[in-house]
Amino acid sequence: MYHIIANPKSGEGKKLHIHRRAIERFEALKQEICVHETEKPGQATILARELSQEGSGDIVVIGGDGTLHEVINGFTNFENCALGLIPAGTGNDFAAAAGLPKTPEEAVDLIVHSEPIPTEFMQMPKGVRGINVIGTGIDVEILKRCRASKVLRGKFQYLISLIISLFKFKNYELRAKLNGKEEKYSALIACVGNGYRIGGGIRMCPKAVLGDGLLDFVAVDDVKKTRIPAAFIKLMKGRILEESFARFERCEHIEIYPEKPLTIQVDGELYDDLPFIVDIVKDKLRMYRKERSET
Repeated sequence: MYHIIANPKSGEGKKLHIHRRAIERFEALKQEICVHETEKPGQATILARELSQEGSGDIVVIGGDGTLHEVINGFTNFENCALGLIPAGTGNDFAAAAGLPKTPEEAVDLIVHSEPIPTEFMQMPKGVRGINVIGTGIDVEILKRCRASKVLRGKFQYLISLIISLFKFKNYELRAKLNGKEEKYSALIACVGNGYRIGGGIRMCPKAVLGDGLLDFVAVDDVKKTRIPAAFIKLMKGRILEESFARFERCEHIEIYPEKPLTIQVDGELYDDLPFIVDIVKDKLRMYRKERSET
């Protein structure tokens, strides 16, 4: 049995045909399914909690990073339930990290014909989980601009918001504690990656690999305004770590303490009053995915 949690509004309402094609593929393969459509924010979390507690079948998300984030925050009974994902969002960033096929038919085939693989996720205080990227700084400003925009949509909206934010943003002063040491940063962005990209393809944590059991900490530290255009080009090419102001380190636990209270984005969802403390959780979640080699 597959319990399908589908967000019909994922991908700005333009990808409902993905839902139909995925369901038709499950039926063509003679699989038993039960479809649960979400109607409001947070409902996927409630559904995931109830369905995983029942333990009557695996849970499959048809949606984007936001729906996946809700589901992972409701997931229980890891021993008896595995997680599948059929990409149907705007960015599908974690789907890329998980090596998932782009067509719904191939994504369904992967779920039906393969075994789930242990897949890390990130645990924060107050019971909040992330699975792709957690960050603060310019990424939060970009998301706020995107949500305030009434004109642009999708990946182009994110890109325009990024360009505007790069020239208007002021660095955040913060301390990061990891691997037994503490350092100060004047950060344009500080993020922790399990997946490797954000914003529909921007490789913010380009070396992050699912299955390595580690978090990738990346900070852009004390970058001068005159160097922002070059940094932007490197970021878009996935080569930000080549810059001298980029800081990169792998860890299993990290604590970030800003001078002033900051909003944190977790898989693209914004949280206030949430301590930026992250642990990697291994050998708990099982997910239908492919292996990804380090880039």
